[in-house]
Amino acid sequence: MGLDFITTCYQNGQPVRSREAIGFLPEDGTENNVVNLYPDMTGQIIEGFGGAFTDSAGYVYAQMTQAQREELARHYFMPEGMNYTLGRIHLDSCDFSTRQYEAMSDPEDRALDSFSLAETERYILPMLRDVEQYTGRSIEVMVSPWSPPAFMKTNGIRSQGGSLKREYWDFWADYLCRYILELRKAGVSVRRMSLQNEPNAVQTWDSCIYTPEQERDFLKQALYPALVRHGLSELEIFLWDHNKERLFERACRTIDAETDAMITGFAFHWYSGDHFEALELLRRKYPDKKLILSEACIEFRLYDGTDLLLHAKKYAHDIIGNLNAGMNAFYDWNLLLDERGGPNHVNNFCDSPYRFHTGEGTLVRQPIAEYIWHFSHFIQPGAVQVGVTRYTQTVEVVCVKNPDGTLAAVLMNPGKEPLPVVLRVEGRNAAFTLPAESISTAVITL
Repeated sequence: MGLDFITTCYQNGQPVRSREAIGFLPEDGTENNVVNLYPDMTGQIIEGFGGAFTDSAGYVYAQMTQAQREELARHYFMPEGMNYTLGRIHLDSCDFSTRQYEAMSDPEDRALDSFSLAETERYILPMLRDVEQYTGRSIEVMVSPWSPPAFMKTNGIRSQGGSLKREYWDFWADYLCRYILELRKAGVSVRRMSLQNEPNAVQTWDSCIYTPEQERDFLKQALYPALVRHGLSELEIFLWDHNKERLFERACRTIDAETDAMITGFAFHWYSGDHFEALELLRRKYPDKKLILSEACIEFRLYDGTDLLLHAKKYAHDIIGNLNAGMNAFYDWNLLLDERGGPNHVNNFCDSPYRFHTGEGTLVRQPIAEYIWHFSHFIQPGAVQVGVTRYTQTVEVVCVKNPDGTLAAVLMNPGKEPLPVVLRVEGRNAAFTLPAESISTAVITL
């Protein structure tokens, strides 16, 4: 049994990564400072990690040199980098778009003859195609709408919430199917979709409100029949796509005898706090449903934009908690933003793992990217979450069993003091220290 121990600390704002081999010793009765791993106590399958190809990300990407574009693609999507295999695309504009747009705006065009993918082709698809070309890998894409066309909504605009008018349910369902078909025709591997991004939020940007009953009934009366009609019934459908505090009750109110088979799972965000128990409750009541984090980012209007290490710790805390509670996949928000955290057509600036400083022409890897790397690089697609116990809540830890048989345990010490750990697994111990404000991965060969 062997242990490869990889640690990242930050010194003067720069990552310092170390690696060492640590030996296991026979169990000696140690009781203190113990972190236990139980490889036979398995949980959910982890499908992979990824991020969003937004209009804003594509716009910034278009300003970079070819060498910088290849660097970004390699760091994110190659196995030796962050090993992302998943992507998310918004259907029509969202807040992280350079402007508002929609693929069709004519209420009389029921045949969708005027439907055009031109806006998605402007920035999003060139970035996605480049990534696939540079890496030789196909990215599995999730799509999500932020708002129907303005004429379909009760408030007549893409922003400020509003709802989908009942008379446009079938039209909107056909519109969504047309989008997926056009994306697939353009070479995009669309695998899954969420019915509506943040259906409980009235935003100053593109948004649309659905009650649980509206979401449930739109799915079974309009969207699912349209998917079948257009030959898209294999598409995975996710509901909610919003914060975790109402995740469990949303599932209870949208799953019924008809929709159960239509709903693949539930997507969630992190903006209202941890609520890891919501995932546990949903996993307990509906064990066949997939749980995916579909969006996470640091909003500069809420957090100090200069404490970049704090941003990274927040990511790691949420990923560890979600994985331990049953998460199947992780989609970060913008893959790339500029030095302000944009562009954003309503100035809702945010952090991202990579930022491009347009004036200086430099691509900057943020601490967020380094912390996510410890998960996405070492947790292989198809890994299974395994049981852990820990001697203190200060040590945050998650462990998986990879398809190649190795265990990968990610441990974070967010505090200001080093912490000792005795890692126990299958009757053997390995002792090491977690440096202050560090993240580490222990790769164990059984």
